[in-house]
Amino acid sequence: MGLCLDKHKHDADNDELHVEFAGGNVHLVTTKESWDQKLSEASRDGKIVLANFSATWCGPCKQIAPFYNELSEKYPSLLFLLVDVDELSDLSTSWEIKATPTFFFLRDGKQLEKLVGANKPELQKKITAIADSLPPSDK
Repeated sequence: MGLCLDKHKHDADNDELHVEFAGGNVHLVTTKESWDQKLSEASRDGKIVLANFSATWCGPCKQIAPFYNELSEKYPSLLFLLVDVDELSDLSTSWEIKATPTFFFLRDGKQLEKLVGANKPELQKKITAIADSLPPSDK
């Protein structure tokens, strides 16, 4: 299971990496206000949020990013978010992020599930289980 524990950051231009990380229907969250807004939109629309706490310097995060983007297109009933742990360190601290990537499944801002590490089969399994639990009209 791939995950990054070190906080080492490269000095590369991160804008390029964000484009690569947040494709498909993935929404890049860069401010606490944006995070709060996305969570309240999801609550209002009855959507489950899948938040990927990631880092541009983390190898496993880069490896799973295209898969995460594909999933966002395959499961439009979920709201896929991408949070850069370096840009939003306060938010990452409040969610007790110890390693990247860490995925949270949230309903009405409350945690349903959590997955630590770039584990594609497990991520797919959790998404499928949550999508299958939604009422038919939400799929």
